[in-house]
Amino acid sequence: MTNESVEHTDALQPLVQLKDRNIALLFSHYLQTLGIQAQLQSSQEDGHVIFCPADKLEQSKAEFDAFILHPHAEKYQQAAWDSGETISLSSNDFTLLKSFKASFLEHAGIVTLLVFIACWVVFLGSELGWAQTLFTRLQFYPQFSIDAFLHDPLRLIGPALFHFSWLHIVFNTMWWWQLGGSIEKTLGKMTLINLFLISAIVSNVGQYIVSGPNFAGLSGVVYALVGFIWWFGYLAPERGLSLSKPLVGFLLFWLVLGFVDLLPVNVANTAHLLGLLSGCFLALYTVKVLGVGGKREV
Repeated sequence: MTNESVEHTDALQPLVQLKDRNIALLFSHYLQTLGIQAQLQSSQEDGHVIFCPADKLEQSKAEFDAFILHPHAEKYQQAAWDSGETISLSSNDFTLLKSFKASFLEHAGIVTLLVFIACWVVFLGSELGWAQTLFTRLQFYPQFSIDAFLHDPLRLIGPALFHFSWLHIVFNTMWWWQLGGSIEKTLGKMTLINLFLISAIVSNVGQYIVSGPNFAGLSGVVYALVGFIWWFGYLAPERGLSLSKPLVGFLLFWLVLGFVDLLPVNVANTAHLLGLLSGCFLALYTVKVLGVGGKREV
């Protein structure tokens, strides 16, 4: 039963915060039909927050992403009818801005959004005619040394912020938003900051050693997020942070295709592999050494 009080939410995780009660109530009813214990908490300060069990969080997020695109679909109203309550959505209940905020901004924390925005600002700047200037500024060191690092430390992670094409940046930043947002919401911003910095440095240095300084992209970091969630989900499944086996299999297959040179584009294979391995190692370190598995970081 949907509950609009603060009781019994201690064992639940916040899923989404909405301003409109009808939308929140409609979706919480739908989750109930899927066997997911949804609770609705309402207040003047926070609006309407839907809570669900931690082990159902990823499933609920996926369902919400589908709901947000077609809130008027018959199956959602049917869920309300089945609960004995009819909920009508007016055109003012669900504007394009609310849809964007709910499906995009609500999933991502501040770190996820800052990296996302930084990548797009650099890319749009390069599209407006500053490509060579920006690439030269963010390119990995032509000659890597301690002196070079001390003189310009940004270059150590700089290549992760530069992208060569629309396909390149859309692919990388959407995976960053999806995976990075899940990590930040579940484990906190410091976990994602550490993942970004460590995987960017490891993948960039490795790619430089293999092919020189002419590479760029967030792919190494994205593969680190894949490796982290993959292994964290295996080691601490109670936190509800995981990737499906088919998705992991696809991404690993894509990695292999890059190494056997069967892809139609140039791929920084070393950065991908080292990013994946660094993410797996950081998940192991997070669970086994830091003992993360209970409370969420603040």
